[in-house]
Amino acid sequence: MNAKDLSKQKAAIAATNYIKDGMVVGLGTGSTVAFFLDALAEKKLDITGVTTSMRTAERGAELGIKIVDIDEVDQIDVTVDGADEVDTYLDGIKGGGAALLMEKIVAKNSKKNIWIVDESKVHSVLGSFPLPVEVVPFGNGHLERKFAEAGLNPKLRVDADGKTVVTDGGHYILDLHLSTLDDPHGLAEFLNQEVGVVEHGLFLGVADVVIVGGNEIQIKERRH
Repeated sequence: MNAKDLSKQKAAIAATNYIKDGMVVGLGTGSTVAFFLDALAEKKLDITGVTTSMRTAERGAELGIKIVDIDEVDQIDVTVDGADEVDTYLDGIKGGGAALLMEKIVAKNSKKNIWIVDESKVHSVLGSFPLPVEVVPFGNGHLERKFAEAGLNPKLRVDADGKTVVTDGGHYILDLHLSTLDDPHGLAEFLNQEVGVVEHGLFLGVADVVIVGGNEIQIKERRH
């Protein structure tokens, strides 16, 4: 296991300390969450899982975790997810795995949100990771041109074969390539008002705890 994966695993294992018997647990998407699922399964806790993607649902079921639809639970006790980038305010960018819509729905219905990341994901200012914007296919080209005119450097996400990536919800993703986000709240407001935008990857004020894996584990908590 390389150093980055080891850091991810450390953060993932630390996150299992927040999970107790009887909890409804939101299960995120991505490589760091994969380590969390393995560590959680080893604890053999009696939990109910709500997932943010089809692939997490499949993996959770394989590990013997009871998986239910989000509408079958009243509330989620705690959600553990990764992040593509986190700043000093514990705000972040998510959606590199194309699951941002479901991730945000699960997060907004959770009492507590915990992000697990390695040190490379932590930056003083957001923007080095392209900002995903999930859009409906109809008219996506017009949105792309509008974003380009606004200086947001959009690019339609495609897979390794050059085919347009389609999310679990049947949408496309426009990645905004920005070096820094000087006003993430202003950008979020702009994107929220655009017809055709389903959701964006700015997760502002969402994370309650960020666990950073490295030589030592860092636990950062939001001040409420």
